[in-house]
Amino acid sequence: MKKEAVLVTGGAGFIGSHVARHLLLNGYEVVVLDDLSGGFCENIPEGARFSRGDAGDKQLVEGMFAQYRFKHVFHLAAYAAEGLSHFIRGFNYKNNLLASVCLINASIRHEVKTFVFTSSIAVYGRNQLPMTEELTPSPQDPYGIAKFAVELDLRAAHEMFGLHSIVFRPHNVYGTNQNLGDPYRNVIGIFMNQVMQGKPLSIFGDGTQTRAFSHIDDVAPIIANSIEVPEALGKVFNVGADLPVSVIDLAEEVMKAMGKRVPIDHLPARNEVLHAFASHDLVRKMFPDRPTPVQLTTGLREMAAWAKKAGARQGRVFKKVEIDRNLPPSWKALLEKNEDKNEDY
Repeated sequence: MKKEAVLVTGGAGFIGSHVARHLLLNGYEVVVLDDLSGGFCENIPEGARFSRGDAGDKQLVEGMFAQYRFKHVFHLAAYAAEGLSHFIRGFNYKNNLLASVCLINASIRHEVKTFVFTSSIAVYGRNQLPMTEELTPSPQDPYGIAKFAVELDLRAAHEMFGLHSIVFRPHNVYGTNQNLGDPYRNVIGIFMNQVMQGKPLSIFGDGTQTRAFSHIDDVAPIIANSIEVPEALGKVFNVGADLPVSVIDLAEEVMKAMGKRVPIDHLPARNEVLHAFASHDLVRKMFPDRPTPVQLTTGLREMAAWAKKAGARQGRVFKKVEIDRNLPPSWKALLEKNEDKNEDY
């Protein structure tokens, strides 16, 4: 017998498709809402219902809530390009903030039990390391600002209307179903796509910047299972890998996993947080049965095998750049090269 109906926004995308799969395994009736701007129909797990559309479309969202009477909402739909967000501020806030408010409003009106939101460690900005949930967020880019604004709005919605929420701050997640063709985000996917095309690996700066790269199996099951942990309500959790790795070392590991070497192209450094990794003590305490973390070399081999089957993908160029001042030269060249083509966001 099925449990309650749940909505998964972004369920045709990377993390969302895996969360939807785990919810189905847990017996829930899963409805996916995705506009397919960054996701693919083949990612949607068998057994889930699918509605194509924008999470910020009030009429569509209201109709879905009335039809399915969702008890839980998992909001994973976002355009998660931190670096690019500086140059697409309006698009960023419309898709990452205002669409979230549309879903929060519907959740309040339809008395949803739990609103699960995937934020990001981008909310911390250039904070002390390791980043812990007790730190005061200080986001450095519009993407992180939008994510933190949603966190604050959920807090206000609970105080005013009693809407329960759980917030996860994942970071640098990789694995199967990732959009290999996106030229602006997900460095592991970018690297693998470049290797398959025989292109140099693009690294901004000297590559000494560090991130903790998180396998999808370390993240998705915890997010999906969170609605069955009453103690998680109202909490914020960092979720992902513990050990930081430099981007230059990551490039070497990706080439090993792909079984092919290509040159490395060092591009001008971007304005970005140089070192970012988080503490996961709280999530370990609240979810003691979480899976054993996947080692980076193991996860890269698994993703590489999937990537080779999926094949290289031509990235979609974001043409609706609102500010081109200080746009990284490689992105500007990509925009100019494709200005006469039809691909667009």
